[in-house]
Formats: sequence, structure tokens, C-alpha cells
Amino acid sequence: MNTKIQEIIKKIQDRVLRLRDVRVAGQVVFVVLVLLISWSGVKSIQSNYALQKQITGMSQQNDLQALQNNNLKLGNEYYKSNQYLELSARQNFGLAAAGEKLVVVPKEVALKRTVLFNDAPAQVAVTTSKERNNFEAWVNFFLNRRVDR
Repeated sequence: MNTKIQEIIKKIQDRVLRLRDVRVAGQVVFVVLVLLISWSGVKSIQSNYALQKQITGMSQQNDLQALQNNNLKLGNEYYKSNQYLELSARQNFGLAAAGEKLVVVPKEVALKRTVLFNDAPAQVAVTTSKERNNFEAWVNFFLNRRVDR
């Protein structure tokens, strides 16, 4: 039993002596340097990826903002146009173009002729024989059928 312990102690001492060897110490230092460099490379790749995601997001926001600016410019141009001024004058001031006559219809008369969607009965689509014949003619045309009339 004593000899086994002495053998184990001797093996440990041999290993410690090997660690004191310059070649082994150089290899350990080399492995540590490789691990540090690899870790640094992975971190830089990760930070580059995060920065690229930020750049892409900001570029998309920039494009969206440019489109919104363009829409606002087009809206401003429309508000400066004569067409908008004419429509605005018609709606807000009741004005009309030269030669036009304004017809005022009482509200009751106008509402009598309108159908509100909530109160309207369900309408069934009815096709006339002329429409049906036209549809059948097109179907026959596309299906390459000959119809003698």
C-alpha cells in the first residue's frame, strides 16, 4: 500500500517537473493566447453583427421618413393647386364657377330619395335574359363552342 502511494506521489512529481519544462510552458502560453484571440474575434464579430442590425434598422427608418416627407410634399402641392382651392371654395363657402347654377334642395326632399344601408332590404341580384345571353356567349367563346343562331 505504501508503494502505491509512493508511485502516485512520484507520478505527480513527474508531472509537476514537466510543467516546469520550457516547452510545456510555451505550449500552455500558446493555447491561452489562441483562446484569448479567438474570444476577441468572436466578440468583434458579435458587435459587428449588432451594429449592422442597427444600421439596417436606421436605414429602413430613413427610407420610411423619406417616403413620408415625399407624401407631405405632394400633399402641400395639392393644397397649393387650383383644383383644391376650387373644391374648398365650393365646400366651405358654397361658391360656384362662372356659369354654374346652385340648386338648393331641402333636406327632407333629399333624404326622401336616399336609402340608408341599415334600413335597406337585402337586394337580390337579378340578371336579365339579355345579360344571361351575353354571359353565355362569352362562356361559349372562351370554351370554343359553336352556337348556331
